[in-house]
Amino acid sequence: MTIMDKAAAQQFANEWINAWNAHDVDRILSHYADDITFTSPLVAALNFNESGTIHSKDDLRRYFETGLNRYPDLHFQLHNCLSGVNTLVLYYQSVNNMMAAEVFELDGSGKVMRVYCNYSSN
Repeated sequence: MTIMDKAAAQQFANEWINAWNAHDVDRILSHYADDITFTSPLVAALNFNESGTIHSKDDLRRYFETGLNRYPDLHFQLHNCLSGVNTLVLYYQSVNNMMAAEVFELDGSGKVMRVYCNYSSN
């Protein structure tokens, strides 16, 4: 069991947001474990797959590249980060001014192994 302290949670959040705002796919992916399960309604909305879930880091790279190409002006604004047992939630302003909350489940090395993305409806 690992509970991320406030400083570590904020550092992760800042690094993750900054990587996205830099549109740097390698920096973004550095947060994720090789054995990743990533679930988001945008997976289907971007016509990446119909299931809404990605099961490999290579597919995650292609999905993130698709999103960055679709939204060249993408800029995230962090509103809050919350830590729990082996989890972290980032609440931020996402694409098209939607509010997003992502639940990250972390492995023993602090890499993200499971993600659940949730968005406000606009």
